[in-house]
Amino acid sequence: QVQLVESGGGLVQAGGSLRLSCAASGDTICISAMGWYRQAPGKERELVAAITSGGSTNYADSAKGRFTISRDNAKNTLYLQMNSLKPEDTAVYYCAASSRLYVYAQYDYDYWGQGTQVTVSS
Repeated sequence: QVQLVESGGGLVQAGGSLRLSCAASGDTICISAMGWYRQAPGKERELVAAITSGGSTNYADSAKGRFTISRDNAKNTLYLQMNSLKPEDTAVYYCAASSRLYVYAQYDYDYWGQGTQVTVSS
């Protein structure tokens, strides 16, 4: 089993920045791809960004140019640097991990964190 714990969420003004972290523990050797998802009130959970074990990245259009996903495999930690935040970025952000090399959908992820709230005020 793998446990994922997110941190770094909070309240920020529009235009500000936040850095989310996701610490993985347990059977981390089985983790390959990882990703960040978010869910706003009344909306479905959506992909923000994903990263393979080798560092290849994929971003949602809404995140391109503003967010950066990265990982420190030695520390078993995933990051999401979010800049130029907008009110529409307000959501609960979830960390996810998969044993698969590449992931294409939410159901490809095996493990999920509890989420961290990000609120962007206008």
